[in-house]
Amino acid sequence: MKEANALHIAIIPDGNRRWAKAHAWHPWQGHEKAIENFRSITDWCHADPRIAVLTVWCFSTENWKRDPQEVTKLMTLLENYIQKERPTLQKKGIRLVHSGRKDRIPPSLAALIKTVEDETAHFTELAPNPSAASGAGFTLHLAVDYGGKDEILRALQKSLSSKLTAPSSLDSDPIHEHLDHPELPEIDLIIRTSGEMRTSNFFLWQSTYAEWVFLEKHFPDFSTEDLKTAVDGFTKRSRRFGS
Repeated sequence: MKEANALHIAIIPDGNRRWAKAHAWHPWQGHEKAIENFRSITDWCHADPRIAVLTVWCFSTENWKRDPQEVTKLMTLLENYIQKERPTLQKKGIRLVHSGRKDRIPPSLAALIKTVEDETAHFTELAPNPSAASGAGFTLHLAVDYGGKDEILRALQKSLSSKLTAPSSLDSDPIHEHLDHPELPEIDLIIRTSGEMRTSNFFLWQSTYAEWVFLEKHFPDFSTEDLKTAVDGFTKRSRRFGS
């Protein structure tokens, strides 16, 4: 069972292509290795009672600028991964959710994501008193065709279309409640690999007070021990939230 106020951990898995290049491989082979690595990281987070949500940025709104062959291969890898993990999610009681657009990714991938979201929706709603079932309280959150600005714009459009009146004072609720998954807690810790030290349009609304860890390792070399070190370090930080 997850701890009360368990953490929302997010990973920006950079460096797959650079890792592949260093091994004289095709770019998508770096993504293949990353997905293998992602499985062990998900298992570790699922087993750790301190972690309630794992968010992974699989494909950004800007990634469409990449070589079409690489994009096609990456979409296929994502679809194969979700299909392969589908029984495991059911067995372990893990809820899968997706943030981002579904209208631009391959229809088969969009349909699969929707199906697995529906299949696993009952496993956890991150309620204060989760059931004692294995995996209770754990959500795997995949960001596919996702960008922070895009999500906020879509939330604003939904807010306006629902004819909500403008708040009389500064109030985030009209936007927050129309985000892709407003039920998820705000992000506590973001880990970015491959030496990149920028936020890159990543969950701008939800990461307002997130702590950051930047690592030099490319994601295919990122280990569960690296993750444990980051989470252990986070738990020792004093978070002031502006106070």
